[in-house]
Amino acid sequence: MYSNRDPSSRKSGAGNIFIKNLDKSIDNKALYDTFCAFGNILSCKIATDPSGESRGYGFVQFEMDESAQSAIDKLNGMLINDKKVYVGPFVRKQDRENVSNNIKFSNVYVKNLSDTVTDDELKEMFGKYGTITSAVVMRDSDGNSRCFGFVNFENADAAAQAVQELNGKIFNDKELYVGRAQKKSEREMELKEKFEKNIQEVAEKFQNTNLYLKNLDDNIDDEKLREIFAEYGNITSCKVMRDSYGVSRGSGFVAFKSAEDANRALTEMNGKMVGSKPLYVALAQRKDDRKAKLQAQFSQMRPVAMAPSVGPRMPMFPPSVPGVGQQLFYGQPPPAFINPQAGFAFQQPMMPGMRPGGPMPNFMMPMVQQGQQPQRPAGRRAGSGGMQQPMPMGSQQQIFPRGGRGYRYATGRGMPDPGMHNVGAVMPSPYEMGGMAMRDAGVSQPVPIGALATALANASPDQQRLMLGENLYPLVEQLEREQAAKVTGMLLEMDQTEVLHLLESPDALKAKVAEAMEVLRSAQHLQQSNASTEQQLANLSLNDGVLSS
Repeated sequence: MYSNRDPSSRKSGAGNIFIKNLDKSIDNKALYDTFCAFGNILSCKIATDPSGESRGYGFVQFEMDESAQSAIDKLNGMLINDKKVYVGPFVRKQDRENVSNNIKFSNVYVKNLSDTVTDDELKEMFGKYGTITSAVVMRDSDGNSRCFGFVNFENADAAAQAVQELNGKIFNDKELYVGRAQKKSEREMELKEKFEKNIQEVAEKFQNTNLYLKNLDDNIDDEKLREIFAEYGNITSCKVMRDSYGVSRGSGFVAFKSAEDANRALTEMNGKMVGSKPLYVALAQRKDDRKAKLQAQFSQMRPVAMAPSVGPRMPMFPPSVPGVGQQLFYGQPPPAFINPQAGFAFQQPMMPGMRPGGPMPNFMMPMVQQGQQPQRPAGRRAGSGGMQQPMPMGSQQQIFPRGGRGYRYATGRGMPDPGMHNVGAVMPSPYEMGGMAMRDAGVSQPVPIGALATALANASPDQQRLMLGENLYPLVEQLEREQAAKVTGMLLEMDQTEVLHLLESPDALKAKVAEAMEVLRSAQHLQQSNASTEQQLANLSLNDGVLSS
């Protein structure tokens, strides 16, 4: 079977024809046999649904344009399996949409009719513009008029004249709308464009003047909220969001008359204690804008390869572990062992919950006593002056949390057993984690919000992120186990006060996790689409169904 994989020839549309109204029994081979008499076929495809059943149309791409034109001239309008088929040049969707704007029409749509108008009156109203083949007023199941209808003319020019002269005309004290009858897809597209335009106008009107508030006390209502923000300028609207039972959702909006007032309120009120909670204040964003921002943040979190450092040394932070500029999600399992480049030490596994590129946690290193020969794992030696090559993953020692502030080694093949004597004493490495206690893996120890907020105030930015991540990850894992690490990393990109709000508000956390999962699924779908674009185009352009004779 011949398959043309050249995307330029497929996308150009040269020699490509479209066939519709095909019988369901016609498959790729039958279509090929029908059109092969007109010239060399590059690709041939019947469009099918997910169950494999024909959709009644297909595509054939010839090597030469002359062959395609000959097939159109001979087969368009012919009967194939007792069905009259349409054969014509293939037109891309965007080109079809552009053509539809200037297309001639004979069917006219009329709305805002009086409920007393009958079919005959409608026909009489439009009859002076040309011959009418049908005129109908649409009615419900009880026979009552739905106040709109259709008039079909024999001539397209007559239909255009009727639209031009009757649109906006007063009839029975009502202003008529008269226009070209549209397909459902066209109407939906037009309404969508109009809706988006209105939304954009509103967004531009309130740009940089509308503030979004979060972490509000339950006892704050609209009036109380207005009092809190009144000192910063003239407020045009103020609202606390509530559920169907009238209970505050802990969020709201305040719109100022000027952007300067809104900016001043944002600067002074964000993070300020209002009642018993720190208030989160930010510029209000549309859902689409928030989603795009989260997607951009997610794309920045993807791991990037680091250039390995040079020199035969034994780094405590190995070059194979993600470092500066690379995002690792909380709770991510240690990466698999891989063979390092020549001149490097063994690959050290990444510890769950540790921030890459930051300070290393305290862990225990075996120290060989003076005068003893260290036991070496079985493995290939490097060249002169080089380091020893690593063993397979199962035979290397691994690091596990051991409670308190340290880590312990789990023994593996080729390593000394803890119970054996003549093994060097174990001493702690001075690499500390900012004095933070490391919890045992799998043990969730929630910290009170007040204590956590105090600890955050005295911590460095890296430690703040780590502390928030350790408290947030177990909660996220309960909602989304498989993607908990990635979702936690995404949530940690938000403002600190908002993350604190998520820790104490299960409903808010659930909503944010759902929003993050939607962004993840969209990003994954986009990656898969980009990776398989050429293959999908090949399928649509008939490259899967060509049979060799």
